[in-house]
Amino acid sequence: MIINFKVVFPFVYFLIEPNRVLCYKIICDKYVTFLDLSTYNEWETYELNDGEEFEFFNPGNKKQPKGEGCFISHDDLNRMVDIINNCIQIHRRSINLSDMTSVHIVSPEYVAGSLRVGLDNPKTVIGFPDFLSIGPLWNFHEEKGQTLREEWLFDNINYELDDFDYRNKLNITIHQIVDIPSDVPINLWYGENADEQIGLRFILYALRNKDNDIFLMNSTELYRKYINAKEPLLHTGQIEPEILKLLFEQSKKNPPLSQNFRLKLLKEWEALSQTKEVLRAWDNGKVVGLPSDYYDKQIIGTLERLHKEQEKIDFIKVGQVIGNLIEHSDVPVNSLFLEYRIRYLIYQGVFELKGIPKSIRHYSVKLR
Repeated sequence: MIINFKVVFPFVYFLIEPNRVLCYKIICDKYVTFLDLSTYNEWETYELNDGEEFEFFNPGNKKQPKGEGCFISHDDLNRMVDIINNCIQIHRRSINLSDMTSVHIVSPEYVAGSLRVGLDNPKTVIGFPDFLSIGPLWNFHEEKGQTLREEWLFDNINYELDDFDYRNKLNITIHQIVDIPSDVPINLWYGENADEQIGLRFILYALRNKDNDIFLMNSTELYRKYINAKEPLLHTGQIEPEILKLLFEQSKKNPPLSQNFRLKLLKEWEALSQTKEVLRAWDNGKVVGLPSDYYDKQIIGTLERLHKEQEKIDFIKVGQVIGNLIEHSDVPVNSLFLEYRIRYLIYQGVFELKGIPKSIRHYSVKLR
């Protein structure tokens, strides 16, 4: 168990009971992940002398014990990640970050790739690693709320993430947002859907202590204004990188976010962070909470429709059910949430199961 740590930059020393000291060396200003630390092969290990207090530990000429390892639990390793990243953040503040000319933040994370490809250098792009239309938001801006959300996601959503990956990515993203220098303009990208609208409000909360000029990049509105589009577009991720560049160039003369509107969006986040729903939608310019079984009838109806297309009722891949439902929906629907509800309907005896429900391609369902 880790009971203490001390920093003598670039070294971070961890005391492992009863007298073992592990040393990690920070070699760059890039934040580390749980995977980075679990595969780190350059640990230095020391032992405290009898009566030596960790507070005054100095490796000096101490010899490292050979052939002796120590067990570190996942919880302790995750705590070490947080400690090291906090040290890196302090270091980043002390070095020159003035080469950062503009920052673009987008939610969810997958859209960041299109911005990195489309926008001219130099720029910094930060992707927020979550879909906030689903799962608890209660006190999400605090550790207790993040823990609650993480537990719900692991219990209900088939995220293809290892243990602690979610929290690590979230913490690193918040660190990156806090690290933005005060003189750098910030562009917040979002579309007309719940994931990006809620992400916008949370990111503004993370920026609440910053006085940077903030520019709102409503991709849906900009696309409608500058592109002659036949089909409505609701997600920033639907836009090609070269079009994102065009939209950014066209909006450069727009004024920054006003203080009054910024306060309005912050209050909306504070209200959202007190809600208890696990499903939300964007409706008529507002985020609205929905009951968790909101899509259940549509899921059942979709499977009934697909059964009618079969000569004989048989099992259908879950991915096909979800894809068909989304195709016939007029509003954005989160596929991860739909898969969670399909598993719920299996547990309730509404659907029969074939396969192992570890992802949408691994199992099939049919009406019981």
